[in-house]
Amino acid sequence: MILEHIQQIAVDAGCVGVGVTSADPFDGLAEAMHERKVDGFAADLAFTYRNPAVASDVRRTFPWAQRLIAVAHAYEPAAGVSESSAGRLRIARFADGDHYVGLRNALTRIAMALKMSGARAEVLADDSRLVDRAAAVRAGVGWWGRSTMVLVPGAGPWVLLGSVATDAPLELTEPMVRTCATCTACMPACPTGAILDDGILDVRLCLAHHLQSAGLIPEDLREAIGDRLYGCDDCLTSCPPGWRSVAGAPVVDGPTILEILGLDDATLLFRYGHFYLPGRRPRILRRNALVAAGNDRSPDLEPVVIGYLGHPDWLLRAHAAWAVGAFDTAIGRAALGRAIAEERDGRVREELRRAGAS
Repeated sequence: MILEHIQQIAVDAGCVGVGVTSADPFDGLAEAMHERKVDGFAADLAFTYRNPAVASDVRRTFPWAQRLIAVAHAYEPAAGVSESSAGRLRIARFADGDHYVGLRNALTRIAMALKMSGARAEVLADDSRLVDRAAAVRAGVGWWGRSTMVLVPGAGPWVLLGSVATDAPLELTEPMVRTCATCTACMPACPTGAILDDGILDVRLCLAHHLQSAGLIPEDLREAIGDRLYGCDDCLTSCPPGWRSVAGAPVVDGPTILEILGLDDATLLFRYGHFYLPGRRPRILRRNALVAAGNDRSPDLEPVVIGYLGHPDWLLRAHAAWAVGAFDTAIGRAALGRAIAEERDGRVREELRRAGAS
């Protein structure tokens, strides 16, 4: 009865999938994650990669756990889609609002029901102590897509995943016997070729990773960033179960490049505080907008970007240098020359030189 009650809670909370798996370690997962780190494909990923042994064995955190209740909560078609347009920025659909609210609500209600029945229960949502995709697949909520995303019947890859660890001896659900078979649509759709054979992602090439990471965006990936502010949906929109499930999704306008470059820290954090921002600093939003400005090259953007050559933050000066170089105008070249004469940071000087400063 308790399992049926939990399943009904999940459905009532808007979940599109719910299943139960054991809390046993995920065979081979820690080893595979370690291998990705050794071969370089994991790049500088932290989160679950910080401690694969913990992330692949929930009992390292909750020794009493017997079961994991895995759920999937869809964020499309409600999230809509932002389309490319001059001067505007695109945000990945999962991040155009705090869509984790619905997921956390479902997990919290499930945990409360378990506790009321006398069981122990702890919520794990966007939590580095559990590889939530592995839990969802073993619980039969979905299957591993070639893109490394979990695909859920009826919702495709447009889902957020979470789990509840419990000591309740719930009946297990069976894993889903489905695969992507011969479909490789996501591989050529990736702007940088980051999706490799056998469902391996080369994080070093993943735009979504670089757009939320601290530091310099690799120069050879900046043009591929295009007009993205945060995240990348290309592997999801190319996936047949993905595009079928978002038919009729509303079109939403992303912010303008000038907005992101002109707003103060407090306003940016108020609007985009649900993003993962390293150190809770909105500098990466401005950094990403500068790259997008260099790709856009609309004349009204150039004066603002040139102004960033004198910004106190070296990271923003560095990306402004690249963007000014991309405009390739006489005014821009003169600004680069003035900037390099005053610049003392070696990282920024190198960007200025590559942008054409002399």
